[in-house]
Amino acid sequence: MKSLDCFEEIWLCDTEYTASPGCRVQPICLVAKEARTGREIRLWEDELGHIRKAPFRTDERSLFVAYAVAAELGVFHVLGWPPPRRVLDLYTEFRASTNGLIVPNGNGLLGALLQHGLPAMDGAEKKTMRDLAIRGGPFTDDERRGLLDYCAEDVRSLERLLPKMLPRIDLPRALLRGRYGWAVASMEHRGIPIDVPTLLHLRERWGAIREVLVQEVDQRYHVFEGTTFKRSRFERWLIEREIPWPCHPSGELDLRDDTFRAMARIRPEVAELRELRAALGSMRLFGDLAVGPDGRNRTSIMPFQATTGRNQPSNARFIFGPSRFLRSLIKPADGMALAYLDYQQQEFGIAAALSGDPAMGVAYSSGDPYLAFGKQAGLIPEDGTKQTHSAERALCKACVLAVQYGMGEVGLASRIGKPDIEGRRLIQLHQQTYPRFWSWSRAAIDRAMLTMSLESVFGWPIRIGRFSEMGRFPNPRSLANFPCQANGAEMLRLACCMLVEAGIGLCAPVHDAVLIEAPTSTIDETVREARQIMGEASKLVLNGFEIGTDAKIVRSPDRYIDDSGYDFWCTIMRIAGPVPPDVRDLTS
Repeated sequence: MKSLDCFEEIWLCDTEYTASPGCRVQPICLVAKEARTGREIRLWEDELGHIRKAPFRTDERSLFVAYAVAAELGVFHVLGWPPPRRVLDLYTEFRASTNGLIVPNGNGLLGALLQHGLPAMDGAEKKTMRDLAIRGGPFTDDERRGLLDYCAEDVRSLERLLPKMLPRIDLPRALLRGRYGWAVASMEHRGIPIDVPTLLHLRERWGAIREVLVQEVDQRYHVFEGTTFKRSRFERWLIEREIPWPCHPSGELDLRDDTFRAMARIRPEVAELRELRAALGSMRLFGDLAVGPDGRNRTSIMPFQATTGRNQPSNARFIFGPSRFLRSLIKPADGMALAYLDYQQQEFGIAAALSGDPAMGVAYSSGDPYLAFGKQAGLIPEDGTKQTHSAERALCKACVLAVQYGMGEVGLASRIGKPDIEGRRLIQLHQQTYPRFWSWSRAAIDRAMLTMSLESVFGWPIRIGRFSEMGRFPNPRSLANFPCQANGAEMLRLACCMLVEAGIGLCAPVHDAVLIEAPTSTIDETVREARQIMGEASKLVLNGFEIGTDAKIVRSPDRYIDDSGYDFWCTIMRIAGPVPPDVRDLTS
């Protein structure tokens, strides 16, 4: 392990804990081993609670190694221990080494060991011990010894795995990814404040609300029969309003939720119907939301789960996962405020910066790249505005988003409800307007096909592999979209790290945005600092090019509002009626 000679000590660590849905972790035990000397530390929960910092070095000359490190660092948070300064997460590095390839045994520790030809604990035995930890105490003496031995076996697995993986680990970039573990643990520890009385009220009345809701909303659409969505009625509604809609190759309407979500961005009149279908399609819309006794939504953020390196928290458990109207359950505590800060047109800005396309840079700097593209392409006059040329801007927006999503001319034509030739014309205008971007994008595909991989600025890779390994041919459009998506993920991760390290109360990441909280008296100052940090993170990723941010502040006693779901929320709350005093008393 010569590449780790810069560290005086290397500590391999694993913890066991239990956590009910929405709750912070409850530590059970910790085992740590120094890789060179073999010194081992075993501590049970009562011992852990009596020490104020980790029982081993955590300075910059000591390396902390774990598998899915946010779990271990969550224990640090609960115990009030300072974070390790240098972190190597072997889970993240295993994901990086196999991202895009088939991983027969999964991405867990067991899968990584088997992938490297190393001995591993029997899967059934591992599940038994994991279930025991999840069950929580009290534990018998035998259970206590068993959990400590199980924890120690995972540490020995790390000891075997580290030298096998090390030759392929780019250490500086791996340490940057490891740094994110503390930010993830911080967010999972803090959670998102939820209006629990209203949540309980909606849970109790949801069955009755659903029926009335369909009747009320469907008065504006007439596309339901009872609580059943009817395709033929929806087709008639679209025709009457001359709304183009994407179709499958068979000619049938594409009714997937992703399609409804995308169309709602272009045609706002679809948004309420999309919310209704999503709400009806989830049998446990409120029940699965993970909220702890302290009124905070907590669930695993699942870092590096997506191929692009983005987080993938559970859509059912995470408040930002299901229907947008549910986000109005987010409500700051008394005396506190929340702020939602999102990068402005992040992917467009990333494409402009990394490609060096001057026209694209000008369009981004204008503040409305869709309108700017329309003017640059000759589709909108120079004095045109969002109000005077809304239809033309909508077409330009559809084109820009189609390019960003890797959509071709046929898909674009379907999305805007025009013949294929119109989709081809719009994409050709995009190519003529931003030739340097298109040259850069095609070069990325060529590089990926030649080298069998593609990387973000800070080294998050996608591995293409041989076609026989992939089981399919690589999708050039997905490869073209990877640099913007992956670098967007890098930007948000770095921003999260910097926000937490600056002492800002970071609650959650949301694709290209963050939710932060602070006392009402200091929220404006906190937002200014957070925006500066997010701008600095973008400049570090994009070599000086800054992506702007928008900020929406919510002060107690107000609640968070998502514009695209708020009308639906208001309808639901009117049907549900006021929250009874006895429900509020239960949560006071």
